[in-house]
Amino acid sequence: MRIIIAGAGDLGFHLAKLLAFEEQDIILIDQDATVLEHASTHLDVHTIKGSSTSISVLEEANVSKADLLIAVTSIEETNLTTAIIGKNLGAKRTVARISNTEFLHQREKCDLKNLGIDEIISPESLAAREIKRLLKQSALTDTFEFEKGMLSLVGITVDEHSELKDKSLTETAYLNPDHNFTTVAILRENQTIIPHGENQFQLNDHAYFITEPSGIDRVMSLAGKESIEIKNVMILGGSKVGINTAKQLSKKYNIKLIEQDKDKCFTLADELTDTMIINGDGRDIDLLKEEGIDRMDAVIAVTGNSETNIISCLVAKNNGVKKTIAAVENIDYIHLSQNIGVDTLINKKLIAANFIFRYIRKGQVLNITSIHGVDAEILEFEVQPDSKILQHELRNLDFPKTAIIGGVIRKGVGHTVRGNFSFQPKDRVVVLSKSECIHKVEGFFN
Repeated sequence: MRIIIAGAGDLGFHLAKLLAFEEQDIILIDQDATVLEHASTHLDVHTIKGSSTSISVLEEANVSKADLLIAVTSIEETNLTTAIIGKNLGAKRTVARISNTEFLHQREKCDLKNLGIDEIISPESLAAREIKRLLKQSALTDTFEFEKGMLSLVGITVDEHSELKDKSLTETAYLNPDHNFTTVAILRENQTIIPHGENQFQLNDHAYFITEPSGIDRVMSLAGKESIEIKNVMILGGSKVGINTAKQLSKKYNIKLIEQDKDKCFTLADELTDTMIINGDGRDIDLLKEEGIDRMDAVIAVTGNSETNIISCLVAKNNGVKKTIAAVENIDYIHLSQNIGVDTLINKKLIAANFIFRYIRKGQVLNITSIHGVDAEILEFEVQPDSKILQHELRNLDFPKTAIIGGVIRKGVGHTVRGNFSFQPKDRVVVLSKSECIHKVEGFFN
């Protein structure tokens, strides 16, 4: 595919990085020569300096031959204009990043598709959706369901209380007598390990499993974790992510939102009728204690300052809060959550890049998701009648070493798999794969 990306900031760069592994023909457009130089040094992409709303710049990028034009600059108007012009110049599909979520809810009224915009994405709205998903299980660092929970991806931290600590996968086999979960990844510092029998679980590892419904409680038990019901949630920061999160959570949880700007608090009180709005500084420990941080089940820090968010979550942890989520601007911070004590760090641009990546791949795979900080994708395929994966049992398939099959959904029932498993047509197969071997993995299902 020929893909043009307008905007070489964090979102555009990460998206180009994901696509570069796919050996796509990628052109990056930006007005900042420095970010373009950084991109061309680190990625196999073409770069063009200029405005993506310029017809001559788009023609230089050969937009008439583009399979996809993705506009993800920091300016909403630029993205919408770029998509409209690009579509009129011949781009097959266009995607525009927006910040005004009204476009999401009123897309039919605006008839964006007729204007030339095939898809719109809001990083703030996607981040709020991600936070809602992460709150489902207090003891897990990550969770994602396939087929309404027939299989689940779950993440835990290996701590002093975990039975897994200092044991290899082979040694822990006896802890899984029902074979209802499979270890698919270990994140250690900045390194993603696709584990095999000899790999050990170490203190502070983030370990990820694909589980059958009965396996979730078993994984939490092995991790020494107890699940608690989340009712009371404190949100720090009336940012766009904070507002979207409050809207999505207020029907299920008791929400208290703290915002420093007094005028903004009045606006938020009118907009968020089911949320208690408090005017104050999220860094003020006395204020947090006054507002009952010790009675909160979860704290979500989404101010515009990454350091404030991290520190606020550490204060929350120190006051007994079970679940903490902090938004960070710097993608490199994502790996830090392992070491500093915050349960989950999220980055809205990373979430948006992964969403666009899924949109591009739609049709080839049934489902695709990413784990924060993990250099791999979770994909769901359907086995076709002539798929290569039908030829042998799993252990004889010569499946790539940097990918692992976590489980199969067959006739609506989830199964984890072992080496002697044989696949059948219509099986839905969940695979964790490093980006560089996704093509090889796809070859087994085509």
